[in-house]
Formats: sequence, C-alpha cells, structure tokens
Amino acid sequence: MNFEISKDPIDIQSVIDKVVQREAGAITTFIGTVRELTYGKKTLYLIYEAYESMAVKKMEQIGTEIKERWNGAEVAITHRTGKLDITDVAVVIAVSTPHRADAYEANRYAIERIKEIVPIWKKEHWEDGEEWIGNQLETVAYPKGKPEAKDLNE
Repeated sequence: MNFEISKDPIDIQSVIDKVVQREAGAITTFIGTVRELTYGKKTLYLIYEAYESMAVKKMEQIGTEIKERWNGAEVAITHRTGKLDITDVAVVIAVSTPHRADAYEANRYAIERIKEIVPIWKKEHWEDGEEWIGNQLETVAYPKGKPEAKDLNE
C-alpha cells in the first residue's frame, strides 16, 4: 500500500522501499517535520487529524497524476495523525523516476497537491493558547475542529 495515514511514527526507509524500481535512476524524499517557530510564535506540539478514507483516496489521486505527468514514476506517501512533538516527522513522500530532475519535480508536486486536496488538518498548541488551523493551505478555518462537508474536496 503506497498511500497511508498512520497514527504511528513513520518508518522513512519503508516509504522509500515502496518506490525502488530497476528502471529508476533517482529517488527523492520529502520529509515534513514539526517546526518550533511559525511566524515568530513558539509551537509546543501539533495534533493532526484526517478524514482518513478520503485522505488516502486523494493521495492515490496524486500518485496517478504524477504517473501521468512523469513517465516511469513511482510514488509513496505516508502522513501521520495524532499528537506530534517538535521535530517529529509528519509526512514522508518518496518518488522514483528514471531521471533525477523528474524525481525532484514530481516530489515537489506531491507536497503541493497534498496541501491543496488532502483532507488533513491540525491544531497548533502554543505557549499561550491553541487553535485549529483549518485546511493545509490555511485558507479555510475549521473553528469547530473539523471541516464542514462543504470544505471537503470529494
């Protein structure tokens, strides 16, 4: 299964292993981690939640899009949910392609599309408060802690 939501810490090597292929001359990985400072505000930890079945479908869609755009590409994406501390790994994307330029481009495409269409949201916990951030582009707030039906890209 190349596209997963996990409540457990992500095994980076296992994500990479899913895209190894004899035709590949390059494998790129993107490892998204929880940072301490966002716009000067100190984060203590994050809580990620997801509409899991839809999130997996949207990650599969991203994999299909990449295979259509970059010949010979193979893609694996794992995103974590639950409480994540500073430096914890939130997402791992691995892309293999015959040539390195394509692997870089396709991997960048994957993280941007995740933020656009995958229903995963987070609650930031700071030293002085907490807030549900909303969609991953931070363009739609989720004040109730979860997206409304209209917010989901089904």
